[in-house]
Amino acid sequence: MLAIIEKSKAYQHRVAVVDATGSYTYRQLLEKARSVAAAIIQHAGPRPGPVLFLVPSGFSYVTVQWGIWLAGGIAVPVHTAHPAEEIAYLVQDTGARLFLYDDSFTGKVEAACSDFSIALTLQQLDHAATVTLPEVTEADDAMMIYTSGTTGKPKGVVISHRQLDTQLRSLSEAWEWCTGDRILNVLPMHHVHGLVNITCCALYNGAVLEMQPTFDPAHVAARMTSGELTLFMAVPTIYHKLIQHFQQLAPETQQAWQAGMRGMRLMVSGSAALPVSVLEQWRTISGHTLLERYGMTEIGMALSNPLHGGRKPGYVGVPLPYVSVQLVDEQQQVIDEASVPGELYVKGDTVFQRYWNRPEETARSFSGDWFRTGDIAERDAEGAYRILGRNSSDIIKSGGYKISALEIENVLLEHPGIRECAVVALPSEEWGETIAAAITGEANPASLKEWLKDRLAPYKIPRHFLNTETLPRNAMGKLLKQEIKKLFP
Repeated sequence: MLAIIEKSKAYQHRVAVVDATGSYTYRQLLEKARSVAAAIIQHAGPRPGPVLFLVPSGFSYVTVQWGIWLAGGIAVPVHTAHPAEEIAYLVQDTGARLFLYDDSFTGKVEAACSDFSIALTLQQLDHAATVTLPEVTEADDAMMIYTSGTTGKPKGVVISHRQLDTQLRSLSEAWEWCTGDRILNVLPMHHVHGLVNITCCALYNGAVLEMQPTFDPAHVAARMTSGELTLFMAVPTIYHKLIQHFQQLAPETQQAWQAGMRGMRLMVSGSAALPVSVLEQWRTISGHTLLERYGMTEIGMALSNPLHGGRKPGYVGVPLPYVSVQLVDEQQQVIDEASVPGELYVKGDTVFQRYWNRPEETARSFSGDWFRTGDIAERDAEGAYRILGRNSSDIIKSGGYKISALEIENVLLEHPGIRECAVVALPSEEWGETIAAAITGEANPASLKEWLKDRLAPYKIPRHFLNTETLPRNAMGKLLKQEIKKLFP
């Protein structure tokens, strides 16, 4: 039995989701999800495997996700900003027999699917005949979320219902979710932050979930001013933009917003390092010290600053319930001393078990039962962890996204005017890191951004370009990315 759906039966008459189209109860959510499940089974049979869905954030998104689960399928969310080329890769990599989408994305889906017969609009899911739903267990696969790896191609992280349920129980306990909570979700719905930490946690606990398909600082300010919200979670870039918005407001409007924020019980920042300057500015404005936490697609959330008690700026806290962590040195020895850096290993029922159709990469990602995060961290004398960076120069964290530099380099090299290129991360207070590309050849940097729009998601397009005669390499021909970073002004 699926815990999140089973628990919803206790909240049937409570409001579950609020979006631009209206307000929906848990009973309406469950009824619609069952209808979607029946339609899926009619078109693809029970247990249809991976089912892609391209749906804006809102009530329909949740009903499709739950419908896939009730049909015994694996829910594969597709980012609404992805170009057709990236979506086509997901279709091919998953081998999906079904692609559900909102008809506003028809052109994009048509371009992505070589076999358009697998694609169905949400309208085509209506009026399905009554069918028998399969028995889905906690051992069955629930979701596949794609994350960029150092190979340059996104990998499908397969998460079972057991792992999802453990993640939700862990966060529910640590952050004391309850039926009285109300949260606004403005994050993308193809990553764990918006999908698990906000959406699933809220619905798991009978809370009210407000969903906005895009981030609008004025709307966030208005909802916080209302005094109805109890929680807010976002990436550092969003808090940076909210600070900028606040500074432009009239004093009386600022005071009304601040009064609303003081009534909220928790604000969380994650998915990228939070600059201390942003934390301090937000604390001055809101009265809240942002709770920083640490997680990954493969493990859910692993570390968190405390809900009650002091939060250390620059630290991501201690292990969450049902999670074990350790630091390991380059000789694979466990580090017991404080303030000694090492790679962060994580294990527990929150951790995924495999990458989709990548057994060798899955094996390399584990050391026994421990998942190797690839992040370097250190622990202080009180047991709090601080993330120092990655053990790879090819992962960029920008605006809450984890982005493969190699993937961007591979796309850039398709341009006829580029001979060589190197993509690196530059520090940014607003974005955490910004993407920069050094290129050799005749390509015009001014036109590259436009050229990339049809080939990469907007958040993967470099913000800085630099033409150079040569790229620094070592004796083996490997790009020296630390030297390349110094080329940028």
